[in-house]
Amino acid sequence: MTNWTKLTERLEKRGFTPKVFATAAEAADYLDQEIDGVSVAFGGSMTVQEMGLYPRLAAHNNALWHWNKDALEQAAATDVYLCSVNGLSEEGEIINIDGVGNRVASTIFGHKRVYFVVGRNKIAPDYDQALWRARNIAAPRNCQRLGLKTPCAVKADKCYNCSSPERSCRALVVLWEKPRNVERMEVILIDEELGY
Repeated sequence: MTNWTKLTERLEKRGFTPKVFATAAEAADYLDQEIDGVSVAFGGSMTVQEMGLYPRLAAHNNALWHWNKDALEQAAATDVYLCSVNGLSEEGEIINIDGVGNRVASTIFGHKRVYFVVGRNKIAPDYDQALWRARNIAAPRNCQRLGLKTPCAVKADKCYNCSSPERSCRALVVLWEKPRNVERMEVILIDEELGY
């Protein structure tokens, strides 16, 4: 069971602004109120998709969806960026793996505000286990979902550290602290299992 108080304290020490919600619906309501009248881009995230955030926020923001290839370059210049994580340690380290690089780049530069939406299943006790989770749970399941021809996509059981041309594990970003150029970086913690 996650100690939310301990996790939020450690995230705050690293410069992040954590908020805890009991349900995805409550978190979605909060984000719908918080993000208003701005340009917002969405990283490829099953968590964000499961929460139905794109249609809600697109109703009153200039929203760019990750799955629209034309939006990838434009997404780098929005006011707000919203995505999930592949792993979050209880010490407060945020881990993301990417194949193209647009998502991880947008979490460290170019936006005034960044929101990470994190289900409890993404949280691991320490950095090593959060990294293991990102490589051996999140990445294989994403490869399988995307229909990539990689060894990990066959069973979605673990990373094989492959050299496949379709490998999606090409960039790794670890946020030890909030980057100085980002005005606000919120970690939306949800006490439900969401995404991979």
